[in-house]
Amino acid sequence: MSLALKYRPKTLDDILGQEHLLAKGAVLRTLIEKNALMHSFFYGSPGCGKTTLARVIANELKRPFFELNATTLKVENLRKIFKEYANALEKPLIFIDEIHRLSKNQQEVLLPFMENHAALIIGASTQNPYYSLTSAMRSRSHLFELKQIHNDALTQLLESIIEKEVIHMPQEAKAFMVSSSSGDARAMLNLLETAKALGENISLEKLKSIRPYALQAGSSEDDSHYDLASAMIKSIRGSDVDASVYYLARLVNGGEPAEFIARRLAILASEDIGNANPHALNLASSTLNIVKMIGYPEARISLSQLVIYLASSPKSNAAYLAINNALSAIQAGEIHAIPENIKHDKVNYLYPHNYGGWVEQTYMTKEMKFYESSKMGFEKTLDEWLGKIKNK
Repeated sequence: MSLALKYRPKTLDDILGQEHLLAKGAVLRTLIEKNALMHSFFYGSPGCGKTTLARVIANELKRPFFELNATTLKVENLRKIFKEYANALEKPLIFIDEIHRLSKNQQEVLLPFMENHAALIIGASTQNPYYSLTSAMRSRSHLFELKQIHNDALTQLLESIIEKEVIHMPQEAKAFMVSSSSGDARAMLNLLETAKALGENISLEKLKSIRPYALQAGSSEDDSHYDLASAMIKSIRGSDVDASVYYLARLVNGGEPAEFIARRLAILASEDIGNANPHALNLASSTLNIVKMIGYPEARISLSQLVIYLASSPKSNAAYLAINNALSAIQAGEIHAIPENIKHDKVNYLYPHNYGGWVEQTYMTKEMKFYESSKMGFEKTLDEWLGKIKNK
């Protein structure tokens, strides 16, 4: 039996690093203890304990447990499970790993069974379900983010296991094993098992020969991949091209997924550049599609091109502020009737094309202001267009 399986947590108290979910009184733990857990989706980095948590929940709730993977899942297998337990008092817990890989059709098949509680559905994903699952799936479930396991917790686990397994290694080797695993407990134990198979003397050199680079986080230091991504974004926002490329290189060198980087850059293209340079969003969208198709090592070139372009572009957060201001007003109760003239099929609507492209008419029953142009880059041109359209 592998070390990862041998030392897999068996109870909620055994699970590492998820105190925000599983500490006494935390929401998820309370729901589990009260047997009140609804369909749930866990998302987080590899090795943070998503599958383990699902297995522990099944054990805590004393439910029949089925572990499936979205990459090989067949709809007829799901229907067979639901049929088997149709009249059972205790409904099964169905765990679906890689749930972001479910097709839209597969997700739709699940919906009626989720609706009538034919089973408790728990899914796991390394991707954020806010964009990988349909709104119908999300509306019938709760979403819980599992955090990357902190190095202190990994160190405690490692010390416990090497004592039980009677393994000897110098402190520098332990430190590298923890830091290079980047919060992934499974990866740490797999490295330990491989090193142990090569001989009793587990040295730093031996570990580096197996794992020359840190996993996921972008460095073998204490900087997390979130810190590095934040540094890259802030450097781009500050128009420092060299700093932007440096932090991109740190992320690439550390094995950060190209899609993760491209998604963050696509967000920045709208949030921090917007209509000051609308081509930025087009290039970000193209880059996101490209890196999905080609992957590393070539993806680094497309990412570098995008980072340099974004850092060199004029900056504006006017679009970001406009939608936030509008949402804040609505959430504060600014809900006003739609003017009669712009409701569907109203005959008193003035069709602008019949008036040379613009005609004055009412579009809101209460005048409100959300957007303020930054006068930067192309936003200045948009202001000029609006002025010309309205003959001002």
